[in-house]
Amino acid sequence: MYKKILAAVNEHINSEISARYALNLAKACKAKLYICFIAEKDASPSSIEMAENAVKRLFMQAREMDIKVESIAETGNPLKEIEKIVKHEGIDIAFAATRREDIEKRFYAGTFARRLSLNLPCSVALVRVVHMGRLHPHKILVPLKGGVGYIKERAHFIAKMAEAFGSKVFVFHATKPITKFFHGEIHITPIEWEKRLPENIADFMKHLKRHKIEYEGKLLPGAVARSITIEAASKRHDLIIMGASERSLLISILKGNPVEAVLREAPCDMIIFKPHHENK
Repeated sequence: MYKKILAAVNEHINSEISARYALNLAKACKAKLYICFIAEKDASPSSIEMAENAVKRLFMQAREMDIKVESIAETGNPLKEIEKIVKHEGIDIAFAATRREDIEKRFYAGTFARRLSLNLPCSVALVRVVHMGRLHPHKILVPLKGGVGYIKERAHFIAKMAEAFGSKVFVFHATKPITKFFHGEIHITPIEWEKRLPENIADFMKHLKRHKIEYEGKLLPGAVARSITIEAASKRHDLIIMGASERSLLISILKGNPVEAVLREAPCDMIIFKPHHENK
């Protein structure tokens, strides 16, 4: 599914770490890796030098891992130039690091990451780096909600990430507590929760199983974002892979957004994944 993978790099160390996730995925998929650096017109010489050095390090590591690799350097608007590269090279998935604005502002209120996710005609993996020195995740937490789409590609992406690092995958579904009028919350057994598993999540588990990676599933009633962060922290997960929300901007503003909440509070690295290849 992924034959051409793009990693966008700049002068910040988190972008280089994000690119290393792309590098390892390229190895697992036997794909070609494109490392790009887009220098903005007002970029300082020191910033350009740091980014160029990062590209060189990544390029050399790819060569050492026997990965086909190409570096691309351009000047201009990063969003527009990355979009041009994706279209020209036929990129299947692009990796980029989230920026500080994605944490401090509303993620779905016009940030660079949001625009990148919307504009690129390929799958997108936005990486929030929390632990600079923990690049080989042993435990990957995958929160899923009912109604999730792109089942095959989600399973493929997660399975290949797990394969790349020899990780175990933990599929996590936070369900709403069951309540009855005047009686408060009703507690039911794990087996009963299992029967309430949405059909699309059960389908996802079947696709994941075909990839022959180690995984397990868990259902837990409670608030989605809080349940995810508590699960990640208490079980010491190394990476969260969460789908980009499909909520409208208005709904996100009025009701909040689980992705935004987890992005702010994630105790480990996090990938916000937006799939594109539904039937490939």
